[in-house]
Amino acid sequence: MIKKSVKKSEIAVSSEMFDLIRKPVITEKSMRGSEAGQITFVVPLNATKPEIKVAVEAIFGVKVLAVNTIRQDGKRKVFRGIKGVRNEVKKAIVTLDKGQSIDITAGV
Repeated sequence: MIKKSVKKSEIAVSSEMFDLIRKPVITEKSMRGSEAGQITFVVPLNATKPEIKVAVEAIFGVKVLAVNTIRQDGKRKVFRGIKGVRNEVKKAIVTLDKGQSIDITAGV
């Protein structure tokens, strides 16, 4: 668990933070949100909003205003007569302060 009692300028980037921010979501809908300063990330199911906020601020060096989370249940699928369920996913929509941005398409 990431400690919140430490000043923000003293927070060092740790491997726990990189485990919290798994990957960005790159879809048409999330790209429209990035125009408004919102970036969407896939996070672990047990991640909390304060942990996500601290991790994004430390990794990317930006000011986070708000974090909204979405928990998406696994979709039921049938493939060649075999029933299965896709994995559950938790997404975090991070709203950045005015004038700040994260370039998530740099590696694409």
